[in-house]
Amino acid sequence: MLRRIVFIAALGAASACSAGTPAGPAPGATEPVAPAAGESPGKTPFVVTPMADLDAPWAIEFLPDNRMLVTEKDGRLLLLSADGRQIRTLATIPVSSAGQGALMDVVLAPDFARSKRVYFSYSAAGDGGKGVVLARGVLDETPGAERLRAIETLYRATPLVTGDGHFSGRIAFSPDGRHLFFTAGDRQKFTPAQDKAASLGKVLRLTLDGQPAPGNPLTAQGFRPEVWSYGHRNLLGIAFDAQGKLWEQEMGPKGGDELNLILPGRNYGWPNASNGSHYDGRDIPDHRAGDGYEAPRVWWNPVISPGGLMIYSGRLFRQWRGDAFIGGLSSQALVRVNLDGLTATKGDQWSMGARIRDVAEAPDGAIWVIEDGKDGSQGRLLKLTPRT
Repeated sequence: MLRRIVFIAALGAASACSAGTPAGPAPGATEPVAPAAGESPGKTPFVVTPMADLDAPWAIEFLPDNRMLVTEKDGRLLLLSADGRQIRTLATIPVSSAGQGALMDVVLAPDFARSKRVYFSYSAAGDGGKGVVLARGVLDETPGAERLRAIETLYRATPLVTGDGHFSGRIAFSPDGRHLFFTAGDRQKFTPAQDKAASLGKVLRLTLDGQPAPGNPLTAQGFRPEVWSYGHRNLLGIAFDAQGKLWEQEMGPKGGDELNLILPGRNYGWPNASNGSHYDGRDIPDHRAGDGYEAPRVWWNPVISPGGLMIYSGRLFRQWRGDAFIGGLSSQALVRVNLDGLTATKGDQWSMGARIRDVAEAPDGAIWVIEDGKDGSQGRLLKLTPRT
């Protein structure tokens, strides 16, 4: 039986953020963004419009009617109006938010129109340490009393370990809607990424109920039955392209951030191979042909510190259809990567003037990003539309 988790649903006026009162800048107010390398000022291909001020947002997911679900680091799941100006707390999840801990990803179920199910991830403490959790709930859209109900735990990465880093926790559904892919970081412990008995440092393929999916490729080799690929570090983005290929990006150590094409059963090398180095200066062998590890399709030195990953399919920026967009944290950038079949090449890197935690595509094709809200500053919700 799936185990219920405790949550707090905030209803009515107490859960709304000043109903009828703007939560951010005046609608339509725009501001410049720094140009990409080689561009003249004012020639960036998009206009940035601030839509709301949030605390420490982590992920965005759009509802079909352009409203948004946004997760906050402290455990709140928010419902925002389509213009970002009305905010309601749907639930408060008991997260362990120290360090990199948070209420993390949020994704609609493939059958959301019927089931109203919402999947999410978060970091939690348990016996012996902390780990990343996959859960889901049902969105009750009763006007004025919206909430997330029937919350249930689906999966917990193992083993639980000490520390507050590298939870990962990104979610993607297969194009046919039958499987759920979930990322579990190495928790800054290095060796679990190669450990057959651990789910840490892995991409996992699960059923929609959080069980190991039948037919996973490494079970016969003694791996946990949910493992799809291994040898990963801190996997903070995962998405399918229009051809059904699965892409993943992760933070490298001191250098060597990666964008990977995820193939079943492959070993991506961490911590035995990386195009970066240990923070104490010790070398890590670079990826090289014939080393037995799957090399990244694109990597970065200096780092971009990748946050969320989105593959664009909309109509507003037709020139970028099929390309990957990555939020840059330490780089304070929005990064575009050209995807062409099995290959990837670096595209644009636009300075955004703040740490970008996540990037998402709205139903109308606009690109939305959230700032990280680090060190006490608010994290703004920004809308990007084509420059005319």
